[in-house]
Amino acid sequence: MAHQPKLIIQVARGSAVERQLATSPPQGLAGGEVVVETGYTTADGHLEPSEAGDVVLSVPSPEALAREADEVHRVIAHAGTGVEPLVLVVEAAEELRDDELAAVLAAAGHAPRPVILRVLRDG
Repeated sequence: MAHQPKLIIQVARGSAVERQLATSPPQGLAGGEVVVETGYTTADGHLEPSEAGDVVLSVPSPEALAREADEVHRVIAHAGTGVEPLVLVVEAAEELRDDELAAVLAAAGHAPRPVILRVLRDG
């Protein structure tokens, strides 16, 4: 059986977050539990929409992930059954910090389905 990552982070190709994750990644990426995927953007610079996944939480910035860690855990834990990945959407970000990523990784570790963190655009 292939190794399943705890978390998939999806960012726009060429975005500030992609550059940060490549050059100065948070410590949470070091363990191999996180996969980073880059995607194409729309004409206005947003990550192209994904057809896969159930959006369970949308926040304006990654700071909300750390600030609302209990809510992140709650929506993932109570997402119910299904096969679609659980998706957390961040509207805009310039970087992902350790505390923000830690909140998502902690919740994703107990998730019944794969978890995707989508960063839609530079902020």
